[in-house]
Amino acid sequence: MNASNPFAKKKSLFEVKERIQLNLLRLACYTIIGCAIFIFSDIVVKGAPTFFKAEAPFVNTEFFTKSPEILSVWHDQDGVKYSMTKSDADVWQTENPDLQVIDLHDYAASGGGILGPLLGTGLLVVCCMILALFIGVSAAIYLSEYCGKHDKLMNLVRLSILNLAGVPSIVFALFGWGIFCHMAPIHVSVSELSDTTLWAFPFAGGYISFQGWDTSLLAGACTLAIMVIPVIITACEESLQAVPKGFREASYALGATQWQTIRKAVLPFAVPGVLTATVLGITRVAGETAPIMLTATVTEKGNLPFNTIVDEGVWGFFSQSVQALPFHIYTLSKLPASENVKPMQYGSIFAFLLLVMGFALISILLRNRIRKKLKW
Repeated sequence: MNASNPFAKKKSLFEVKERIQLNLLRLACYTIIGCAIFIFSDIVVKGAPTFFKAEAPFVNTEFFTKSPEILSVWHDQDGVKYSMTKSDADVWQTENPDLQVIDLHDYAASGGGILGPLLGTGLLVVCCMILALFIGVSAAIYLSEYCGKHDKLMNLVRLSILNLAGVPSIVFALFGWGIFCHMAPIHVSVSELSDTTLWAFPFAGGYISFQGWDTSLLAGACTLAIMVIPVIITACEESLQAVPKGFREASYALGATQWQTIRKAVLPFAVPGVLTATVLGITRVAGETAPIMLTATVTEKGNLPFNTIVDEGVWGFFSQSVQALPFHIYTLSKLPASENVKPMQYGSIFAFLLLVMGFALISILLRNRIRKKLKW
C-alpha cells in the first residue's frame, strides 16, 4: 500500500508488463534518433571546415567552383610542406626550378572541388525522375483506375512490382549496363557502322543500330528510372486509391468520361501522394553508386556537362559521361587514410547530404503547399 496515498490502486502484473513494453518501444525509438543525430552531427562537424574558412567571404568558393583534380603533396629541402592540385604543382615546379621536390605523393580526386560531381548528380536525378514519374504515374493510374482489384493477372503484376522494389541495386546496374550501354538503339551514318554491328535498319538517311549508348548520362538516368519505378508505382497507386469514391461517382453523374474523371476529379487530389513518391524516389536514386558506376560516371572529366551542348549538340549532351557525388565519394573511400584526403572526403559527404536533403525539402514543401489547397 502506498503510504502517501492510502487509496492508490496497486498496479497489476498486466499494467507492469504494459509499462515495460512501452519503455522498450521508447528506448528503441530514442536509440534510432540518437544514432541519426550522432551520424549527422559527425558529418557536419568534420565536413563544415571544408565548406567555410576564417577570412572573408567565409565560404570556400573554390570547393564549389572547381571539379576534382589530383592532389599533389610534397616538401622541399627546407622542410616546407606544399599541397596543391596537379596542374598548379606543375606550374609551381616550372616557376621554382631551384627548389627540390622531396617525398611527392599524388592523391586521386582529392584536390580542387566538387562542381562536376554536383552537376552530374543533379542531372542524373532530374532526368531519372522525369522518366520515372511519367511511367510510374501512368502505370499507377492504369492499375488503380482501369484494373479491378480482383483481377488475378493484375494482382500478379502488383506482386511483381513489389518484388522489384526489393531487388538489390547491383542487379539493376548489370541490367542497365547490358541493355542501355551495349544494346540500346542509336541513329548512325553508314560510315559509323562497324563490322561487329549485329542489327542495323535503314532510317532517315542513316541506320538504326543496336550498339548501345555506352557509359552516358542517358544510360545512367534510364537505369536509375527503372530501379525507382516500382517504388513510385506503389506509392502513387495507394495515393489514387485514397481519393474518396464519391468524387468519381459525382463526376460520372455529371456525364464525365472515365478519363475526364481521372484527370479532373482524381489526379488533383492525388498530387500530394505523387510528391511523396517523388521524395522516396529521390532519396533512393541520389544515393545509388552501383548503377551509375557501371552506366554513367567517370572519375575525372575535363569539361562540365553543359559545355558539351555547344560543341556536340543535344545528343552529345545526353551521350556524355558525367561525374557524380556517390561515385566520387566511393573513389575517395578507396584511398589510403591520410590527413590530405580527409577534407575532400568529409566535405563531399556533407555536400551530398545537403543535396539529398535539398531535393527532398523541395518536394515536401510543394506537397504541403498543394495539400493545403486540396482538402476534403
